[in-house]
Amino acid sequence: METSNSQKDLIFLKKEEGRKYHLGPMTAIFKADEKETDSQYSVSEWWLEPNSEGPGAHSHDNYDEIFYVIEGTISFFIDDKWEDAAEGTFIRIPTNMLHTFANRTNKKAGMLNFKIPGGFERNLPSMEEWFIDKE
Repeated sequence: METSNSQKDLIFLKKEEGRKYHLGPMTAIFKADEKETDSQYSVSEWWLEPNSEGPGAHSHDNYDEIFYVIEGTISFFIDDKWEDAAEGTFIRIPTNMLHTFANRTNKKAGMLNFKIPGGFERNLPSMEEWFIDKE
């Protein structure tokens, strides 16, 4: 059930519900974005297939990011080193800090991601197209 007509409406999403984007070995499921949050933040789940790479090292010049590992172990490259983040790990990555992530295990892994402010989700349709064209 999703109920949302404006930023003040209730959002009630069950497991696997939300706007899904398939990005190669990653699946992003957006739970709330700038339309529901008055551009203040976005919330999404990111799922990585076993033994897969993430998006590659990058930084955001206008977003702080928060990650919370909800299943499995995800390896994060932050600033200049890799570190494993097991279920329950919380990470805040400030604006302009180089980072990426990968699943180096034999099991699917997932994390919640908060981007502050919202708006990053506008990039997802073109990112999804890029992965489809790459196949």
